[in-house]
Amino acid sequence: MEDSMPKTPMMVTEEADLYKSGIFLFMDVVNPENCKEAIEFIIKQNSEKKRKKRLQFMICSPGGGMPECFALIDVMKGSKIPIHTVGLGMIASCGLLLFITGEKGHRILTPNTSILSHQFSWGNYGKEHELFAQVKEFELSTKRMLDHYKKCTGLDEEQIREHLLPPEDVWLSAKEAKKLGICDQVKSVY
Repeated sequence: MEDSMPKTPMMVTEEADLYKSGIFLFMDVVNPENCKEAIEFIIKQNSEKKRKKRLQFMICSPGGGMPECFALIDVMKGSKIPIHTVGLGMIASCGLLLFITGEKGHRILTPNTSILSHQFSWGNYGKEHELFAQVKEFELSTKRMLDHYKKCTGLDEEQIREHLLPPEDVWLSAKEAKKLGICDQVKSVY
């Protein structure tokens, strides 16, 4: 795996420069390792004596796990430093949930970004009583997702279920996403 490759001095310098700029690149699946790194970034930035005026999360993600996604969302929401988000390439599933967490008015999608929204999916196995217990977590995750969409888009549950969480996957262009309150601006960055 690439994670086991040693970092070159240039890679370390580039990461340090981004850190100093308050920029975090989230360009991978939403998993415990990536979310831990993002959470550490936010905590470290918030604990510095001289805080930045804003942090910027640049997100290109195919999605991933809900528990770690909501852990990062809670930390993003709790940040004393406003977090602006930029979606580029593709923001899908949990990647979209992270993106919309950015401070309203400062959520940018680049023109060529693809957006995927879909219902929470899962697969489990076990004994009957274990499956019934897991259904409770499924219901809680669905409620969390709906509440998050409501807060971040301004849509009501009926609109969310119709436009963002119908039975089939929903692919949107950046302009379509803006009409649904997913982003505030569509523009190229840098």
